[in-house]
Amino acid sequence: MVALQSAVLWGAGVDAVIPTESTQQAVTYPSLFLLVVVGALVPVVPTGALVSGAAVVALHHSTPALSLAAVFAVAAGAAFLGDLTLYWLGRRGVASKNGSRWLERLRSHAPPERLTQAQDKLREHGVAVLVLSRLIPAGRIPVMLACLLARMPTREFVRGNLPACFAWTVTYALIGILSGSLFPEPWQGVVAAVGLTVLVSVVPGLWRRMGHKRTQTG
Repeated sequence: MVALQSAVLWGAGVDAVIPTESTQQAVTYPSLFLLVVVGALVPVVPTGALVSGAAVVALHHSTPALSLAAVFAVAAGAAFLGDLTLYWLGRRGVASKNGSRWLERLRSHAPPERLTQAQDKLREHGVAVLVLSRLIPAGRIPVMLACLLARMPTREFVRGNLPACFAWTVTYALIGILSGSLFPEPWQGVVAAVGLTVLVSVVPGLWRRMGHKRTQTG
């Protein structure tokens, strides 16, 4: 009798235990927004992997087109807000005689040779270089620092950074869509998407190091 009652209670409570799709979305979108903003301010959070993983999950929703559009809007908006906040904090450091910890943090993530390259590209191409900077792994911070040292007005930075954030979001969302479409289970697609984003972020750095070693030995 006790076993029967337990079975009935368990069966009635299954729907309450398993979160509904709307509940998942209510948790996922704010979390995605917050994590991407934090990742823009503190460049150690793998925001590209977050966007790709969210795109995989959205692909398996009952309305994938709407869910993917929501992921795109949330991620792009968060990336733009995070970049704009970091640039504003950096400008305060440039204007101050004593600098700021945010400006020093940017300098610590921009090796001198990368900063020099970014400054050269900025002089040649203007704000258009911001679009490429978000698509190249570890390219965002050196270009942003170059813009700060050139005392680029915030309005001009926004003009280049807005399409950069859109391009970045589309790129990593497409990685998620591709990974999610290859596997029947969402978790499999998420693993594949995270693996691809890590590969994309690591390979260019390894390639540069190998080229640098070959130059030294040659």
